[in-house]
Amino acid sequence: MVLAVLFAVLGAVSNAAGTAFQRKAASTAPGRGGLRLMLVLVRRPAWAIGIAGVAGAAVFQALALVNGPMALVQPLFMLELPFALLIAVPLMHRRPGPEGWRTIAVVVAGLALLLAAAAPSGGHQQASMQRWIPVLALTLGAIAVTVLLVRSSSSPLFRAAALATGAAIGNALTAALMKSATGRLADDGLAAFLTAWQTYGFALTGIAALLLLENALQAGPLVASQPALTIGDAAVSLLLGVALFDESVRTGWWLLPEVAGAGLILWGVTRLTRVVPHLVDVMR
Repeated sequence: MVLAVLFAVLGAVSNAAGTAFQRKAASTAPGRGGLRLMLVLVRRPAWAIGIAGVAGAAVFQALALVNGPMALVQPLFMLELPFALLIAVPLMHRRPGPEGWRTIAVVVAGLALLLAAAAPSGGHQQASMQRWIPVLALTLGAIAVTVLLVRSSSSPLFRAAALATGAAIGNALTAALMKSATGRLADDGLAAFLTAWQTYGFALTGIAALLLLENALQAGPLVASQPALTIGDAAVSLLLGVALFDESVRTGWWLLPEVAGAGLILWGVTRLTRVVPHLVDVMR
């Protein structure tokens, strides 16, 4: 469990750096979307650095998922936003004000309260197809709905939030598929990993989630996309961990501190993107 926490935190740091540099590339791209945006971004060094950070995060994430429950590992990736601020500080040659640091403390405290109360534990590395089929139908269907909603709105705030929600669901599904695939690698070796459908599934969903993230960052302000991305990923991951892998979290009266922790995280993430507006612009 300690290794799972360590690798998850390292993954959050790597992902924060990757997202920061992706933001730098996406925020200065022409007003395009979809694959045309990707064709522009691949020519930019900042985007390449960002992808390296994301790739490193994927490695740390896989190691964390092998060593601990998904319901523990994925919520720890909420630390990405505070780490993104800390990484941005030397880049914008200024220090965040006292309120910025207090808000970071609220996010970390909320996460600690949530995980301490939920105490995720147990679970298996694999799930039956009887569980995978409805999960795939629901998650892929939800992602499709977010894309359709974007097409019906011209609001930058709504478009960024909807795309980030789709990316969050995609990230959670990718983590579930990765957990299953890396479990096969750990238990049965490379041949089993390369022949498992989950291996190719997490590659495809990971690419789709990345595409949605790039478009979310380009569609509107971080204050719209980051809360949906951060909270959505953790919430969907927790549900998938329970539904697919029989992971357990505490219920009953423990729901009260869990809800309180989630509330602190939501307030902190939303406030952080407002308290530190330069977090959006520093990478431009």
